[in-house]
Amino acid sequence: MKMTTMKKNILIFSICACWCMLLVASCDSDLPRYANYSAYDYNKLDEDGGAWTPVLLTSPNQITITAPEDVGSQAYQAELASLKTTISNLNDGQKNAVSYWTNNPIIRWNEIALELAAKYNLIPGPNPDGTYTLPNPATPEGPSPFPFAHPAYTSRMLAYLSVAQFDGLISAWHYKYQFNRLAPYQNDDAIETAYAETMLPSYPSDGAVIAASSKAILSAMFPLEKTYLEERAAEHLGSLLWSGSNVESDIVAGEFLGAEIAKVALARASKDGMSKAQCPKPVSDSIKQSAIDRFGWYWQNLEIPPRPVGLAPLFCNVRMWSVPNVADVRPGPPPAIGSAEFVEAVNELQHLQDNMTEEKRKIANWWSDGLGSYTPPGHWNKFAKDFIIKYKENPLRSARTFAYMNMAVMDAGISCWDAKYFYHYPRPIQAIPGFKTILGTPNFPSYTSGHSTFSSAAAEILSYLYPNEASLCEAWAKEAAESRIYAGIHYRFDAEVGIQQGKDVAAYTLAKAMNDGAD
Repeated sequence: MKMTTMKKNILIFSICACWCMLLVASCDSDLPRYANYSAYDYNKLDEDGGAWTPVLLTSPNQITITAPEDVGSQAYQAELASLKTTISNLNDGQKNAVSYWTNNPIIRWNEIALELAAKYNLIPGPNPDGTYTLPNPATPEGPSPFPFAHPAYTSRMLAYLSVAQFDGLISAWHYKYQFNRLAPYQNDDAIETAYAETMLPSYPSDGAVIAASSKAILSAMFPLEKTYLEERAAEHLGSLLWSGSNVESDIVAGEFLGAEIAKVALARASKDGMSKAQCPKPVSDSIKQSAIDRFGWYWQNLEIPPRPVGLAPLFCNVRMWSVPNVADVRPGPPPAIGSAEFVEAVNELQHLQDNMTEEKRKIANWWSDGLGSYTPPGHWNKFAKDFIIKYKENPLRSARTFAYMNMAVMDAGISCWDAKYFYHYPRPIQAIPGFKTILGTPNFPSYTSGHSTFSSAAAEILSYLYPNEASLCEAWAKEAAESRIYAGIHYRFDAEVGIQQGKDVAAYTLAKAMNDGAD
């Protein structure tokens, strides 16, 4: 039997994905893909959450849902009877699903998003004639399957996912306390919940909001995974019944709300400029020439065969979440090539290369976040997830954490890419004769450091949300920045200016977080 072109491309892509995952396994061994946690008691319910300020919606009740049936109605009583029958006949697969999804499925959907980012973080290979075919959402099967989930793409994906979840849950909380229909186990003593009992109203189902919004956003971001995401969403929605958390009408209302907020998020995404981030070679060449005219230097790709265009030169033009204008957070220029500051940074890199220690090498590898990984933004989502579990946050509070952090991280990436292509500064491997790096050199200019900017922005948000963890977050951000110097990928000034750049960007996001109505 002959394979179709699509099947061949997917097979080749899968083989490459496996190879890259094996390649980076040693670098990513300290990062478990899935959190080892169980359902827990929320530390609070945030009863006022329906009055918090959403990001995309104009108000929590912008999307309207119908009032639920009264708990004494024949229709609701029939739903309770059906639920009891369902719970009494669960198979092992359904019980496992209840255990897996828990009462905070925000965490599981974030993990799914990170897994997809790692799976699709594969750089497109050259064609036989040396040209490159870029991933195209119109033909996602490829060749070069869509997307290439590089750090900029992943930061954007995580931001839209988190914001849709957050706005959807603000709206859900608004209606929960407007209608105040309690969970099935509060209305029928014969129903037991698999999770901790709470007084959180069940209509609309917050879990269904999360499932529907997450499926829609991730399906748009990873179109080849629609069937997989449908399956995960169906299992998640089923678990809401199997756990005794919701009746069917709770779930239907939550699904509707989640799907509608996803439409709002995706409408923004369709016009945010990301489709033009990867520009044609003439545009890329003009950006390079502008840097030569301004500063007398330029960055060039040193891969063999060389790539004609750097990674996402116009990501700097993508619409930001909190910063009015990307130029507002653009740092000053890097040191002139040959200046005293430049020579000092070069001497440090050469000294590190000649005196590399196992500890520094380990740090460089642990923070590498290269091909086949979930990228630096994913690294910080893992940290956020750990804090959410540690502090036993409810889904709404968890969504707030992910939303503000990922908004800041995406804005930081846009700002960093603006500096990269505005200054077009050469990498150490280009500027220092005979210099070698520990890790592969990314396909974009040096100044400023993406790791530093992403990490500093994330650390600022997490430090605000979890003040007891501020010193730890600051240490992580500093280590992430240092790791790129140890690897020989960045000069010290790339990292230090990137740290400050991330803080400057995060300040705009923090201004929103401090005034959204949450305590």
